[in-house]
Amino acid sequence: MPEFRAAPMPAAAEAQPAPRTAAVQAPPDSVESPRTDVPASASAPAGSPDNPPEPAEPEAAPLQRLDFPRDGMPPVIVDQQGLAEIIEALVAGTGPIAVDAERASGHRYGQRAFLVQIRREGAGTALIDPVELPDLSELNHAIAGVEWVLHAASQDLPCLAEVGLHPTILFDTELGGRLAGYPRVGLAAMVEELLGLSLAKEHSAVDWSTRPLPEPWLRYAALDVEVLADLRDAVAAELQQQGKLDWAQEEFAAVAAAPPPPPRVDPWRRTSGMHRVRDRRRLAGVRELWLARDAVARQRDLSPGRILPDSAIVEAALAMPTSMTALTALSAFSGRGARRHTRQWLDALDAARALPEADLPLQHLPADGPPPPRVWAERDPAAAARLAAARAAVTELARSLDLPVENLLSPDSVRRLCWVPPEPLSRQSVELVLRGLGARQWQIDLAATVLFEALLAAETAAGAAAVAAATTSTTTRGDDHD
Repeated sequence: MPEFRAAPMPAAAEAQPAPRTAAVQAPPDSVESPRTDVPASASAPAGSPDNPPEPAEPEAAPLQRLDFPRDGMPPVIVDQQGLAEIIEALVAGTGPIAVDAERASGHRYGQRAFLVQIRREGAGTALIDPVELPDLSELNHAIAGVEWVLHAASQDLPCLAEVGLHPTILFDTELGGRLAGYPRVGLAAMVEELLGLSLAKEHSAVDWSTRPLPEPWLRYAALDVEVLADLRDAVAAELQQQGKLDWAQEEFAAVAAAPPPPPRVDPWRRTSGMHRVRDRRRLAGVRELWLARDAVARQRDLSPGRILPDSAIVEAALAMPTSMTALTALSAFSGRGARRHTRQWLDALDAARALPEADLPLQHLPADGPPPPRVWAERDPAAAARLAAARAAVTELARSLDLPVENLLSPDSVRRLCWVPPEPLSRQSVELVLRGLGARQWQIDLAATVLFEALLAAETAAGAAAVAAATTSTTTRGDDHD
């Protein structure tokens, strides 16, 4: 199969991108009576000499479907000898290294990798089984300092780190697509738009812990990594043309350098449907059931949702049954999986019932930041006005740059800035706040001025309103005195 590399594109003279919008269709033909004050040619039948048909728009070139790796199917590497050989080949190769990983999300406990795919020009594609080779740090050392290409890197980097793989230079084609303004940034969608290739995705949600891995799955995995280098070149060219390549490189560096996220506080609070639980005793029921399910899932190495769905946890916590008969009578416990561990579920509910009042979980965790924006107008009207002005300014700036607003600046940073603005308010003080919140330099350069102006305008408007209110109050008191 030939190489599919995008031709380099020249840098644009200006950084301002053209909006990526769909063409607007003309409205349907009018049903009004025909006019008589128009030339004959205007009412002549289409295709007649007086009214030749407009040339048809050229059809898009058909997509070329990728069904088989260009170098043939590589074997799955399961031993140290095979790993040493691929390391030697990768070191001798050229250009960036495309990396991907397949997990068994929804099937197994956790998010570890069950297949690692690597490709480099001149080295071909390697499929590595991390179950048989759980320590790939030797490979990591061999390719240190080489750019890695991943799609949606933040999803794969944690599981790659578990097997000793850590990039130092990164190019994320999904994040680059977002910054370039593409409306669809999934791998298959971007490969279609930028490379004209059709990439099958029917195996994306399969159980990658299956052994041996079926050949169609391995073919899918090899093709995923095969297109990444070509896609990287096409995305980089588009970013360069739009004047955004430097922004993207800052973002990629931040992703590569980001530390592992800290463990989530009270992960059981993410149980779907928990908003229905309105008292602390039943909230304890959710917690104890979640912890019991997690213990069973970890022991059996199964996705927690396959052991007991969230809906069953919430239903049981709301009902708080006291017997196995009552528990299994609940509609969410009709499945064999939920019934298999009824003793554990009932013990968890008994533990929740036995907790002293002081040990019951709080309905809501103390917030480490501003309150939800929906309550700002009531709690602090001035902060609500600042937030409205700042959001409008950032949204308009993002629109003008053809950027998703959340990639221009995180919504949490905007909220924190508006809830407690710096004093004295200046562009420099806004810069310092944004930098302290983790904004990259390109984001600060673009957003600091518009945020300062928005906050200043809101502050000025609030001051003028206060003066007007005070004047009205003084006038009213004077009238009452008279």
